[in-house]
Amino acid sequence: MKDFELLDLSLHTEEHGRLEVPLPDVGGPGAPRAAEPVVLPEGAVLSIGLVFRLGREIDGVTFEDTHLRDGRVIAARTTVLGGFRAGGPYEVRLPPERLPVGRAHCGVHEMTGRFTDAEGHELAVEHHRLRIVHQPAAHKRWAPAPAAPSAPL
Repeated sequence: MKDFELLDLSLHTEEHGRLEVPLPDVGGPGAPRAAEPVVLPEGAVLSIGLVFRLGREIDGVTFEDTHLRDGRVIAARTTVLGGFRAGGPYEVRLPPERLPVGRAHCGVHEMTGRFTDAEGHELAVEHHRLRIVHQPAAHKRWAPAPAAPSAPL
């Protein structure tokens, strides 16, 4: 058994429920993906779900999530998952985040998830693509409420 094995990767949204992200069957870590990108509407709130098992006890398991568009880092966050005994499977759901809104953010985004231990040793890396699609009413849903009209004199 490997020191770290990712068993399942999913995206959880309020509107679409659980969306499974395909994991590679062959090619090893960092193998290119042939699957189509997961499609989500702009402004969707999503949470990443991770299921993994360990071949040994590992302290300070950390998940680094990097989001790129056109080669530029749009967002990056690091989440310390904690220490785990050998075995599993362990299931973790990361805090929710909102996808960006606006036509400029629509299109294919590259997502990289990197697992490390407390010493910074890489345990696994996952690369996936996400397509954000325009929703005509999305900007209205998240825009601030218009100011109340002033009273006539």
